[in-house]
Amino acid sequence: MFDHIETIFENRKQLMKRLKPESYQTNMKQFRNRYANYFDEMVKFVEKAGDEEQKKEAAFEIGHILAYSVKKEFATRRTGKIKPNLQMDLNFFMIYYVFPAILLTEHPDVETVVRGICTVWGDFFEDSKIGYTDYESIYGGFRKKILGLF
Repeated sequence: MFDHIETIFENRKQLMKRLKPESYQTNMKQFRNRYANYFDEMVKFVEKAGDEEQKKEAAFEIGHILAYSVKKEFATRRTGKIKPNLQMDLNFFMIYYVFPAILLTEHPDVETVVRGICTVWGDFFEDSKIGYTDYESIYGGFRKKILGLF
């Protein structure tokens, strides 16, 4: 289940570089196409869990798997921790790509999935109490050129 989920972060530097409305839209399509299996698996895993309390627990389990896989992949061998700058990049990537991609599945249990992952992420990583929002909110937040400026 969720084998090698940390691979969703492998192109994070490229995807976060010089974000503009057009590049974000293109990047998100590519990101979703490449990792759709993980996002679909997440919502299906929660859906099968049973009642609402069991679904919350399943979402927390997904969050733990994701956080553990990320820590295992990106932590330094010497300290076992992720460097602060890298952690900040991972947090932003979660906000800009991972959470919106999950939300774009539009599954009935998607909010439970994202809330669970977000909660675990914040508890698992130091100084990483992050939030989430949907793709449309992020896309709409980019500045557009006005009279050729920006």
